[in-house]
Amino acid sequence: MYEKYRIKQLSIFSENRPGRLAALAKAMMEEDVNIYAFSIAEGAGYGVIRALVDHPEKAFKRLSSMGVTVRYTDVLAVEMEDRPGGLYGAVGALAEAGINIEYSYAYSGKRCAVLILRVEDPDAAAERLLEKGARLLEISQFT
Repeated sequence: MYEKYRIKQLSIFSENRPGRLAALAKAMMEEDVNIYAFSIAEGAGYGVIRALVDHPEKAFKRLSSMGVTVRYTDVLAVEMEDRPGGLYGAVGALAEAGINIEYSYAYSGKRCAVLILRVEDPDAAAERLLEKGARLLEISQFT
């Protein structure tokens, strides 16, 4: 029922060294893949790049062909008001329902800000957010 709200995020595991992000970005450019949002988390000698792109299958195939470890992760994209309290409006309902947010990142677009959420149970989170009047972006908006 809530599958249309599950956005396919790419989780890309890469060595933490100069030029690595540029090589990945160049590969996306060559494949004509648009990157909507991304974040980088660093670890000891490696990084995890999480990205939302317009053609996840094409990106996955190209990155894999380069020897890069890449996985799909389902995330939710919640529209939030770009003003003080906008973040609380997007996540307060999840806290009330006891739904844990594993990680998140956000971007600000032309019309609104968008919060990307990785949660333990995407369907329960989508249900709760919709009950509270949140606007979830559908997968069709990312492909």
